[in-house]
Amino acid sequence: LFTAEERVALARETFQRMEGVVVTPFRGLLVDFVRQQQAGVILRGLRAVSDFEYEFQLAGMNRHLAPDVETLFLTPAEQYGYLSSSLVREIASLNGSVDAFVEKNVQQALEEKFRQ
Repeated sequence: LFTAEERVALARETFQRMEGVVVTPFRGLLVDFVRQQQAGVILRGLRAVSDFEYEFQLAGMNRHLAPDVETLFLTPAEQYGYLSSSLVREIASLNGSVDAFVEKNVQQALEEKFRQ
């Protein structure tokens, strides 16, 4: 729905007051970006068991490409396990309220996108 530039701008606005958080776009392989940033860990989220197989395949491929880079999986708090960008987008497209799921700037951007 949003261009890469729009997503970066929304993320930067959202996290501007969080110390130590930097939003950095990149192109190419994630493992190459991780190495360029001199990091050694990729954090990935698992909402449900259905996410695990795909994420496990990604982690395996990343380990093959960069054995020195670890992948850690995080699970959400129970109340967010069902949440996905697809669901939020669909609710917003039907003029539903998404304020419980996204920051105010993202809610406003969604409303503007679907007004067009």
